[in-house]
Amino acid sequence: MNETRTDPESLALMDTGNLMASNFIVDFIKDDLGSGRYTYVHTRFPPEPNGWLHIGHCKALMVDFSMAQQFEGKCNLRFDDTNPEKEDISYVEAIKRDVLWLGFDWEGREYYASDYYEYLYELAVKIIKKGKAYVDDLSEEAISEYRGTAVEDKTHITNTPPGRNSPYRDRPVEENLDLFARMRQGEFPDGGKTLRAKIDMASPNLLLRDPVMYRIRRDTHYRTGNAWCIYPMYDFQHPLSDAKEGITHSLCSLEYEIHRPLYEWFIREAEVFPSRQIEFARLNLSYTVLSKRYLLKLVQEKYVSGWDDPRMPTIAGLRRRGYTPEALRNFISQIGIAKNDSMVDIAFLEYCLREDLNKRSPRVMAVLRPLKLIIENWEPGREEELEAVNNPEDPTAGNRQIRFSRELWIEREDFAEVPPPKYYRLYPGNQVRLRYAYVVTCTGFDKDPGTGEITAVRCTYHPETRGGNAPNNRKVKSTIHWVSCAHAVALEVRLYDYLFGVERPMEVPVGASFIDMLNPQSLDVIPAAYGEPCLGKAAPGDRYQFERLGYFVRDTDTLEDQDQEGGKKPVFNRTVGLRDTWNKIKEKTRI
Repeated sequence: MNETRTDPESLALMDTGNLMASNFIVDFIKDDLGSGRYTYVHTRFPPEPNGWLHIGHCKALMVDFSMAQQFEGKCNLRFDDTNPEKEDISYVEAIKRDVLWLGFDWEGREYYASDYYEYLYELAVKIIKKGKAYVDDLSEEAISEYRGTAVEDKTHITNTPPGRNSPYRDRPVEENLDLFARMRQGEFPDGGKTLRAKIDMASPNLLLRDPVMYRIRRDTHYRTGNAWCIYPMYDFQHPLSDAKEGITHSLCSLEYEIHRPLYEWFIREAEVFPSRQIEFARLNLSYTVLSKRYLLKLVQEKYVSGWDDPRMPTIAGLRRRGYTPEALRNFISQIGIAKNDSMVDIAFLEYCLREDLNKRSPRVMAVLRPLKLIIENWEPGREEELEAVNNPEDPTAGNRQIRFSRELWIEREDFAEVPPPKYYRLYPGNQVRLRYAYVVTCTGFDKDPGTGEITAVRCTYHPETRGGNAPNNRKVKSTIHWVSCAHAVALEVRLYDYLFGVERPMEVPVGASFIDMLNPQSLDVIPAAYGEPCLGKAAPGDRYQFERLGYFVRDTDTLEDQDQEGGKKPVFNRTVGLRDTWNKIKEKTRI
């Protein structure tokens, strides 16, 4: 069973720096180069264009590209697009956009398995001529029955009784060649015949029990149109596509380990370039589903707004949420490349994100749930400019000027009519510092007589406490943020939480679905927030730290607002909060 990596040994491993430089794949490649098996390194990233890339693909493509870079080799971007039922050009464009955003470039080496259809067909003919493939008339259900297991259990390896040979397994070579040619010409209905490899129906590895190489499907392909009505299966085309491109090391995730004997069988029988498959552990992330099939269900059934919904683990969703490519690359580097599957705590991903955002994000003040603060001894109409630090982590970021006036917006939770124990913010008679401004003393509040809701807080300011100045008798225990009512820009703010409410959403009780594990509080929309004026000029993708609140990014959405000058209200997404749970985990498990 997968284990969440919060143990001290794993924590120590994650703190050792960039682990891409040294791992078992590097050792394999060094051995291959040293033995003369290969004289160069050539890898590939081979997504199927049937969905958008997610953070698991981020690990895969980083392994592919980084291994090529480390050995001064090349890495192809190849689309394994041999399933016309599910693939689309929009997915191709989304994948290319995400790969480039993550900081990787295939440098013109863009390939498509669909361009190899003729090449693959000729190799299939070659295998038929060797007596190692045959045309079968059994239906898909019958093939599964003869193989000895249901289709959905095909990854099971051991303790399975031997399968049964198809009654068509011993057709003569010439008959198989004729039938295969007629399959291509469209003489038979969909599903009427398949081409199968002749391997071993008694093999403990179910994938070696005469796997299907070609099937008949009259679906229009997004690139080849209706030129073909037979399509190669993944296990047949993938190794032979690797071979055609001269791929030395076919790096893939651990679930393909069972496929490796079949990968090697097709290369051997087709007598092509001997690409080598090496498997590594895939990324498993707590509170997250990393499967295009299940993510597609969320999109199609509108549990999310689309592939780029900021709650989705897709690269596009993470980008819209405010993640940086540097944070994602650092996260993947830190968890490293292992041979065994494990569960990585999502808190560590957020830790890597905060580390990056803290260095690059300018600070601003914004108020999400506004309550008016009126400074009674401040002259009406008077304004001041105060100086604020843009980023204390970056001295080159400089300072900015912010406007201060008689009426301010503060967070509603920064005032209490009757304070609870250890509450140090505003309440009648208490003093707080307004960030970058003055110490104020709460003198009272206004209440709606009908609802009893507090509508405004009243205070007096102490002129001698401007900025960071304060006499000894003005020491306060709390500083709160604010924005000037007269100068603030209206915002919509979207607070995102984990899409799933349980750590392992795919481990569901009997009779339940992963959909039942969705977190109903994964999105909280705040339609009437306020922020510093600079936020009104932010471009989509601009990132900020809202002081005391977290890290936020300007979304692509802009809303109509008749009450605001220009009539436009920008939308900001919370990327991650300021609280770092990962460091707390480390403290608890420190050795």
